[in-house]
Amino acid sequence: MFFDIDWASLLLPLAYISVLGGSLYTFSTVYRKRKAVQSANLEPWFPPHLQRNIYLSLLHMEPEDGQEKAPKVPDSVIRAALLRRAAEDIRRIIQIRTSKQALNTLLQRGSVGEDLNQRFLAAEKEIEEELRDVVNEANALAPGWGQTIFQSANEIVANTVLRTRLEEIEGHTEADKKWWEKRRETIKEDFMKELEEDSAKGSSKGVSDDEAVHVELNTPAATPGGSKKKKKGKN
Repeated sequence: MFFDIDWASLLLPLAYISVLGGSLYTFSTVYRKRKAVQSANLEPWFPPHLQRNIYLSLLHMEPEDGQEKAPKVPDSVIRAALLRRAAEDIRRIIQIRTSKQALNTLLQRGSVGEDLNQRFLAAEKEIEEELRDVVNEANALAPGWGQTIFQSANEIVANTVLRTRLEEIEGHTEADKKWWEKRRETIKEDFMKELEEDSAKGSSKGVSDDEAVHVELNTPAATPGGSKKKKKGKN
């Protein structure tokens, strides 16, 4: 019964399936390579990690000219550099978390392109690898330090933010103090001008009243001699 199959009639469907499968495989391979190239050419989400570069430079110092061995860096310096690196990672994690919801909203509305989303996803993957690397480095320097290094780094970041905020408040306080002093001087000047104007008006009114009294005293009816002359005339 197996030999009764018409292989000639099945040749065309089999060829079609083979061509279709090969086309899909080729398209998938080319698409993945193109996406990988595009991802590699995308601008990174974060600037270069300066603290990580400093830590790696201290960890792998090369000997200077004329020296066979590189100078040994104290462990305290290396630990401090790794702690600063972890603090920068905390700042980047905070930025990732605050930007993720806004980016998803913009993507749903179509306000941003897919390139921005690819940059964000690459940044998330990079920060995850960075956190694992920091934990491994911390455990290599001091066993068990990897479990607490980010807690210490978080405290450093919180203290830095608090200090920056206090400096901003102090700066505003000094500016507000200068503004209030200037405003107080302006109010004082306006008040003195009003007092001068009121005193000038009062003095001019007093002069006019004195002149009116003087005129009334000089009228004939007001003088006693004038009244006596009128009485003699009647007699």
